[in-house]
Amino acid sequence: MVALCVLALLPATWLRLTTDDRLARTAADAPSAPVALVFGAGLWDGEPSPYLAHRLDTAAELYARGKVRAVLVSGDNSREEYDEPSAMRRYLAAHGVPARHVVADYAGFDTWDSCSRARRVFGVRHALLVSQDFHIRRAAALCRSAGIASHGVPVPEPRDATWYAASLRELPGATKAALESAFTPDPHFLGPEEKGVARALTD
Repeated sequence: MVALCVLALLPATWLRLTTDDRLARTAADAPSAPVALVFGAGLWDGEPSPYLAHRLDTAAELYARGKVRAVLVSGDNSREEYDEPSAMRRYLAAHGVPARHVVADYAGFDTWDSCSRARRVFGVRHALLVSQDFHIRRAAALCRSAGIASHGVPVPEPRDATWYAASLRELPGATKAALESAFTPDPHFLGPEEKGVARALTD
């Protein structure tokens, strides 16, 4: 039983050890990068969930501070009636980020897909990653495995039941991340290269 517990915690320990030097404390402390990559976190009645809205608020702050020049929003649009990236774009536009500087990835079905597609489809090589503190280490490790030099910008949240439930889900998530980092599979949908980020950076 002890051995099984140790094995279960190894991936989470790997995440902590390999990402400690890749996390900013706040948006103000983050280094500059060309692009912020924001991961989807669900919609409520077609609008960003509170957790997703907080991620987008942080991305808008990074843009306002001049830390990034473009934002890549990556989420799920696997069915017509559910469109995370478009909702994320609308939210950012309403919070001061010009639409021409927001690029949507409609096939960011999970963290690995978002990181892999950011590099292979959108050509991102250097980015700030925006997600809640319980998820940001996994995002940083996976984006590094995908070939992106990145710093994570953790979004703080109250330590309530939602936060603890999400943190608990990170234990199997860490194991999945370790396997994805080791084998670097293709994302669920790769598709052709897109120039949206390059255009946003030169606009």
